[in-house]
Amino acid sequence: MKNWIFLLLFGCLASCGPVIKNKDYLLSFTDTTTDEYGYKNTDGEIIIPLGKYSNCFTDTFKTYAIVTKPSSGFLAIDRQENLLFEVFPFDNGPDEPSDGLFRIILNHKIGYADSASGKVVIPPQFDCAWPFENGVAAVSINCKTISEGEHSIWLSDDWLYIDKTGKKVEKPKTSSPI
Repeated sequence: MKNWIFLLLFGCLASCGPVIKNKDYLLSFTDTTTDEYGYKNTDGEIIIPLGKYSNCFTDTFKTYAIVTKPSSGFLAIDRQENLLFEVFPFDNGPDEPSDGLFRIILNHKIGYADSASGKVVIPPQFDCAWPFENGVAAVSINCKTISEGEHSIWLSDDWLYIDKTGKKVEKPKTSSPI
């Protein structure tokens, strides 16, 4: 009898808990015949029409999305489609998150944004900046980009290392030299 009462009580408490129903996001969709991209809400209503952006890299648009616009590069937009920042291009696409951050560009300078929220965590201030690895990134405020065919390299005599707050730190022992 005690087991039945426990099960009944547990069932009532479990069913009376808060119902969490978060449908506040958009989903990307594609018209494969025209190769156009857009976003719909979870009810299937088109919120951002096909063709407004030439590509939608963010499948589930919660707080920000990475999209492309012809001749504008990779852009991060908020839900009102305001431009947040340009995303650093890497290997024919937007920069991939590394250690929870990805590189961004503003006024030809590189900084970092949080991949979960899209918030800028280190404002753009570097001429060259590598992805974070094990909590640190190599950056330079005095760097030159040298083109080598379709690729380019960064040259600097002033590399330094920063942590995820942007503070200068010692060069990690496990990092390959720059």
